[in-house]
Amino acid sequence: MDLVLEGLWNFAEAGVQLLLQPFYYISIILIMLLYRRQVLLERKLFHVKLHSWLTQTWRTVLGGLVAGIGISIAFAFIGMTLTIEGIICIWIATVILLFLRVRYLCLAYSVGLLGVIQFILNLVPSFEGESVVGQAVFAIRELNIPALLCLVGVLHLAEGMLVRWQGASFAGPLFYEGKRGKLVGGYQMQSLWPVPLLLLIPAQTTGGVLPWSPFFGGDAWQGGFGLVALPIVMGFSEMTIGMLPQAKARITSGRLMWYGTFIVILAVISSKWSPFIVVAALCSFGIHEYLVFRSRYDEQQLSPLYVNPLGGLRVLAVIPESPAAVMGIQPGETIVRANGVHVGTKEELHAALRLNAAFCKLEVRNLAGESKFLQRALYAGEHHQLGAILSPDEKAPVAVRLQPLSLLQLLKPKRGAKNVNRGGSHDTNVNG
Repeated sequence: MDLVLEGLWNFAEAGVQLLLQPFYYISIILIMLLYRRQVLLERKLFHVKLHSWLTQTWRTVLGGLVAGIGISIAFAFIGMTLTIEGIICIWIATVILLFLRVRYLCLAYSVGLLGVIQFILNLVPSFEGESVVGQAVFAIRELNIPALLCLVGVLHLAEGMLVRWQGASFAGPLFYEGKRGKLVGGYQMQSLWPVPLLLLIPAQTTGGVLPWSPFFGGDAWQGGFGLVALPIVMGFSEMTIGMLPQAKARITSGRLMWYGTFIVILAVISSKWSPFIVVAALCSFGIHEYLVFRSRYDEQQLSPLYVNPLGGLRVLAVIPESPAAVMGIQPGETIVRANGVHVGTKEELHAALRLNAAFCKLEVRNLAGESKFLQRALYAGEHHQLGAILSPDEKAPVAVRLQPLSLLQLLKPKRGAKNVNRGGSHDTNVNG
């Protein structure tokens, strides 16, 4: 009973620590800015809002909370040795990397960087520094890099599950300039999850000792235990022009889970053989960068899916609760006929729908090449294209130029949506 009471007391203290730490709230604000930017971009491209940034924010906060609970339970058995000074080092490294790229917010980069710095410092053990530098050097040398790398691996396992669960729902349609200057449709998939962690750490207390020995920490657990709050952020950023968002999310999910498993294995090896720590640290961000490169390379090998075929109009996205959504039209499908008339352009679709202002009949071809016939009554005030966002044609007014997303673009989203004259049309710079 005393052990249970001590655990509850530690849990309450760590919970208060979490509430007092600003990093968790800052991460939620960053997420709100990210989704607000997505909504602004949708209005810029399509003159309609496809997502609610407030709903997206709450969904990711909930997903991060579920992940945090699961990871915290896992680390009750894995164990973590981490001080407040160590947490500050992780935060500082994360913030510095954040100003370079938003995707560097991932713990894989900050822990990997700190692991390399620790290795360099250990090459010159006589260096101690003075004042703040000396404190930073001491804190970095005391970091348990293998345990932190194991945390990176477990976090990516959880991230893979979240991408499989929520990734496709965060996909935002876009137009962008493809090969040879031709405009094509595609999806940008971005999400950040704030993850509140309560990690079990060894501590010198007068209370009880755990009835089990966590993997990391060794004999330090014989002096008692405590809990430390560590709010972090997980996130992914993908784009696709050649597949459906659901398919892209499955591939990304699988790669993240493979990466997480591999990093956990490296962390266990480095805990047994310290010279391997720098290899594991380099792999932490090196392999992560390879996954980013591999995703982009794979997209370059695919033929664009969201382009209009001959004699039809390819659907890029469907506005929620619109007539197209009610009729069951899916992204990637092709509208072939409207009210018995072949449609090959948006103007022909609009003219065909006007043949009967109260009712419409559609022939739609799915990705398997099979035709389905849909019909529905039309009402005043509904979208002139039934709520279907079609793939771009040569008359599309704006396109997207993908660039790395930095913190500055989140704080000033209009900087990522500038109109640039381009032969009578316009480009919208989107930093992804």
